[in-house]
Amino acid sequence: MEHEEYMRQALELARLAMAEGEVPVGCVIVRDGAVVGRGRNRRETAQTALGHAELEAIAQACRTLGGWRLAGCALYVTLEPCPMCAGAIVNARIPAVYYGAKDDKAGCCGSVLNLFEERFNHHPRIYGRVLEAECAALLQEFFQSLR
Repeated sequence: MEHEEYMRQALELARLAMAEGEVPVGCVIVRDGAVVGRGRNRRETAQTALGHAELEAIAQACRTLGGWRLAGCALYVTLEPCPMCAGAIVNARIPAVYYGAKDDKAGCCGSVLNLFEERFNHHPRIYGRVLEAECAALLQEFFQSLR
């Protein structure tokens, strides 16, 4: 149940992103039961390709914990991480990734490829499809509103 609660917090951040006209993706990072990082998509708002929810949450978690290694943390994100975010997860040494909806176009936790199975020095565990229906519905609602 705790995994669903953290994903619900990520969904709230995704809804905030959607209200700002962003693709609704939200992310929280948890360590020892406490949220240490939060992020939501802000690519359009900040006009940067780096404005992904995971990167924002990782940056905040690093500041909160005082270092770049996020060992002992779990990352919860509403959409399967892209190559850039998966690379950041590997570099931050995050051991566990929980995602909601699959991303058949850019997902790097098994949909397009699994970056975590490559020959890197760190291999996060993947737990997919947490609250998948809710995460996917929010994305569908956003993209239908653009038509």
